[in-house]
Amino acid sequence: MKIVQMADAVRYPRMTTAELRETFLLEGLFREGAITMNYVDLDRAVIGGAVPTTAPLTLETAPELRSDYFLERREIGVLNVGGVGTVTVDGQAFSLGKLDCLYAGRGSKAVTFASENPAEPAAFYLLSYPAHAEYPTKMVKFSELEAGAVHLGSEETCNKRSIYKAIFLDGIRSCQLVMGFTLLAPGSNWNTMPPHTHMRRSEVYFYFDVDAAQKVLHLMGPADETRHIVMGDREVVVSPGWSIHAGVGTKSYGFCWGMGGENQRYDDMDPVPIASLK
Repeated sequence: MKIVQMADAVRYPRMTTAELRETFLLEGLFREGAITMNYVDLDRAVIGGAVPTTAPLTLETAPELRSDYFLERREIGVLNVGGVGTVTVDGQAFSLGKLDCLYAGRGSKAVTFASENPAEPAAFYLLSYPAHAEYPTKMVKFSELEAGAVHLGSEETCNKRSIYKAIFLDGIRSCQLVMGFTLLAPGSNWNTMPPHTHMRRSEVYFYFDVDAAQKVLHLMGPADETRHIVMGDREVVVSPGWSIHAGVGTKSYGFCWGMGGENQRYDDMDPVPIASLK
């Protein structure tokens, strides 16, 4: 498990492009036939990917966690961005199509991932935080999320998008994990505009369905000193509480947002006027 240590707002302004990418960007999460994991010291998040092919993959603990099994003191959210697959939690199997989401709570001992068709493998994005309470394992299908989707933005401001909330106070309950995803409408490319920060939580953005010939420019930093990180498909950026988190793509795309921290209120944010950005 790779250990990732965040930079603070004092060091951040002096960082080079390479240093920014090394610190805040996670690449290579999705390797066929493997589970990859990164331990981020910010809110002790574990971020990874699982791509099962011909054989199931088992979610194992790691020496860095000092636990008997991965979810002994943790919870996890799983979003499938690939082919149809199955996640089995303590003997209970859940079939996940693309954009279906699953939550497994603290105390779940056995978690495995499998693909229905190895030629079109599932691609499970994994986001885990420590948990001090137990909640039951649950799944939500994309078709169910569509009914509660929130539609924001406009074609005029190039940010027409739909927000799908999966793990949150009025959906799948968790200890501290909040998770969902946003899909940009064709012709729109800005996400999270106007931007905001929230010091009580950190946030993780996972970009997916980015065409191979296209990129996303993710904006970060304090409002008066922003930087950007150029990102490709199935890459992750970690956003500290002092940083905005917004992006613009050269073509429409999707991204999964996940949060952990002091509370689970989706609307707990401090707005940043677009005119104040520098």
